[in-house]
Amino acid sequence: MTVRRPEKRKQRAGAASSAASSTSAQSVQKAPALAARDYETVVLVLQGGGALGAYQRGVYEALHDAGIEPDWFAGISIGAINGAILAGNAPGERLDKLRAFWERISTPALPLPKEAFDWQRQWLDTLPKSGMFSALADGIGAASSLLHGQSGFFVPRVPPPYATLTAGAAATSFYSTAPLRQTLESMIDFDRLNHASVRYVAGAVNVRTGNFVYFDNRKMRIRVEHVMASGALPPAFAAVEIDGEHYWDGGLVSNTPLEYVSEETPRRDTLALQVDLWSARGAVPKTLADVYERTKDIQYSSRTRQATDSALQRQRLRTALGKLAAQLPGGALPEELAPWICSKVLNVIHLIYQSKAYEEQYKDYAFGPLSTRAHWTAGLRDMQRTLGCARYFAMPSREVGVATHDVHR
Repeated sequence: MTVRRPEKRKQRAGAASSAASSTSAQSVQKAPALAARDYETVVLVLQGGGALGAYQRGVYEALHDAGIEPDWFAGISIGAINGAILAGNAPGERLDKLRAFWERISTPALPLPKEAFDWQRQWLDTLPKSGMFSALADGIGAASSLLHGQSGFFVPRVPPPYATLTAGAAATSFYSTAPLRQTLESMIDFDRLNHASVRYVAGAVNVRTGNFVYFDNRKMRIRVEHVMASGALPPAFAAVEIDGEHYWDGGLVSNTPLEYVSEETPRRDTLALQVDLWSARGAVPKTLADVYERTKDIQYSSRTRQATDSALQRQRLRTALGKLAAQLPGGALPEELAPWICSKVLNVIHLIYQSKAYEEQYKDYAFGPLSTRAHWTAGLRDMQRTLGCARYFAMPSREVGVATHDVHR
């Protein structure tokens, strides 16, 4: 007995290994774009993070080039803005619109001709790239953003809020986002964004109640105010009024809309491409500047790993309840548990921006062209690396129900 049991275990392990290898081989042979078509919905989940949002532009560009077009965009803050541009344009125009948006907002809001900024970009491209130079460019970009604002995005209020005698937006924020409204209205077709062929969701916080809300085009008509409300981070930007209520940036409460995606009913086989701009993991700070940066990382990462793990655990519970129901007499659970039964699968592919050693606490408002280009390149490369792992895109078995992948893990 003591001799045979290990042999049986080895045989079972060998069979399981062989089956897993066979499944894996089949998955690898299927290109990511083909594997994505096996899902009922492909959702791009976009976290907030200001200037770091250029990373999401790179991620989408790699997806677009690979032939993967999400049919659902869920975002918060800059993620909601990027998502609205993507959802509000035809697939063939999305990349050009997103590129145009980032080129516009990475330009300082100064009364200079466009040619002057084109020359600046060309000049920067000729300079040698190094950690020290990149750090200097980040600092200059952040300082310019604070002093002058960003073209097509925001401009400083004059007089500043502490010197004004009026009330309302002028007294509660340092910058006006009137330029952002004009940019979004010129770049987004809101009829298309609200069309049934694409789903769009943006997260925000009700200032009066403190409750988190999601603006969902399946439940309301999305207007430019809903997109702007999701990115109204105080005290830089004023709350946005919508139908008598005021809303701030959703990142104040939760910066990752994955839970909303995973809890929506009716559930569907879902491939979720979750693009985060803040990493919850990081080194212990050594300087006060490190403390400020690390604080932001922790605050705005919104415990992404924990939220993902919680969503996956709930999905596993639904799968387990379905198996239990199949074994019970009559195949039924108590009525109150019936809504939890689910045979759908959830595959979460994580892409998390990895901060560079030279970046400081102002990385989220360093909108300079060199900084945004570096973020875009990082997103492009990370998504290309992820696409190189074809097995990530294979549907999980219904016996398991869930899967999660991350090239940085």
